[in-house]
Parts: sequence; C-alpha cells; structure tokens
Amino acid sequence: MGDETPEWPPAELDFNKPTIARAYDALLGGKDNFAVDRALADQTAELIPGLRESAIENRKVLVRGVRYLARDAGMDQFLDLGSGLPTVENTHEVAQRENPRARVVYVDIDPLVSVHGRALLANNDVTKVMTADVRDPAAVLSAPEVDGFLDFSRPAVIMLVGMLHYLSPDVVDDVVSAYRDVLVPGSHLFMTSLVDTGLPQQQELARITRENLEEGYARTPEEIQAQFGDFALVEPGLTYTALWRPDGPVDPANLAPGEQLGMAGIAVKL
Repeated sequence: MGDETPEWPPAELDFNKPTIARAYDALLGGKDNFAVDRALADQTAELIPGLRESAIENRKVLVRGVRYLARDAGMDQFLDLGSGLPTVENTHEVAQRENPRARVVYVDIDPLVSVHGRALLANNDVTKVMTADVRDPAAVLSAPEVDGFLDFSRPAVIMLVGMLHYLSPDVVDDVVSAYRDVLVPGSHLFMTSLVDTGLPQQQELARITRENLEEGYARTPEEIQAQFGDFALVEPGLTYTALWRPDGPVDPANLAPGEQLGMAGIAVKL
C-alpha cells in the first residue's frame, strides 16, 4: 500500500455535498460521515419506512454472499465495486477468514474510502483500495491496483453490491457487460439493487436518491436479472436480500417494509 501519508483532506473532498458512501455509512450508524450525509440519511429514513433496516440487511447479505463465494464456491479473487466506507465484516475480512490469501480490491469514487481503507489495510498485502469511477470499466480494470494484482485468466468475483441502482439506464448495460466480459468460466457476479415490485416506497427512495446523489434507479426484478446476462443464478436465484440464504428462518410472506426495498443475486459464468 506504500508508506506515503495521504493528503488530508483530499482535494476532491466536498464537505458540503453528500456522497453515496458516506450517506450509507450514516444509515448504518457509522462515524465516517459529515453533517450533510447524516441529514440526508435522517430525512430519507423518515420518509421511507424500514430504510435503515434495509441498509443493514444489504450489509448482511454481502457477508453471506462473500462467505458462500469464498467457502462454498472456492473463489479467491474479489473486485468490490462501489465498496463504500470500511465497516464491520468487510469483504476482505469475510473472504480471508475462509482463505487468508484471498485477494480483494475495493473501488469507490469517494476519496474518503481510500483514505480510511489504506489505513485499515496498511499491513494487509492481499487487499488493495483505489479511488475510481465504477462507470469506467476500462480505467478500473487497467489500474495498477487491479491489473496484475487480480488474475482474470482465473475465476474471479465481481461485486456490485448496493451499487447497481446508481448506474443510470443509459450506461448500465454497457458498464455491467464490460465487467462480465472480463470474467472466465467459473467466475461469479454478485449484485444487489433497489428493486421495483410496485411498492410506492421503492420508487420514492429512488427519486430521493436521484435528487440528492444524482443517481438512483429502482429496477424491476426482470431488469435486474437481465444484468446477469447468460450467467446462471445460484440458488435461491434473484430474491429479496433477506431471503438470500438467511442465517435464520425468515417468513417470505411476512417481510417488513425495509426487507422489500432490495434484491440480491449471485450468478456463475458457465
């Protein structure tokens, strides 16, 4: 990771404008956010019942998904796109608990993520963090933190967990297909997204997100599933995050409002 002391505050950091990573951190009850991020999180949570629970559930499904990928699917390379700020049970912690040599690269557009990530990972030589725009796959995949560190001639995992709904309709197909195309058979794509199943709060959350964070789109299950291309979804397929391999019993017929805001799925390239 290098010994250089990062510039603080990073030149790109705008204390007066909320970011996706910091607003999500605020929803999770984290401390790596500013007043503007907390204000957005509080305002949105008041309007959308169960939003904080949904954010927590998205984090839980990340843990379950990475655990499945590292332990059951034997994956040892992870590209976590739109990773957000470090919190408990990060991708590298879950994956490296199963395989200490599993390689993980975090990518986020918020420079604060890199600042915190580099401090957290100072003594971890199999995990890297970089500041980049997920919407530019060519730049991400050719960056020194990725190219040569992850070996895409072998099976790997690309993650768009809590990120797919920030890709606008005019770029989402090209962006996701570019990441899919770099993967060889045996690789996996792990995605979660704000979903539109007809509940008013789903589109309302998308609208508030667009107004405050520039991007935010609730997609139908069919639209989300289309982003997996010809990859084969693993059981239980694309489903509400709370129902994706839960650690305990969950009643599908009695989901709370926050458990109906997002869906998750993992697919394998055959």
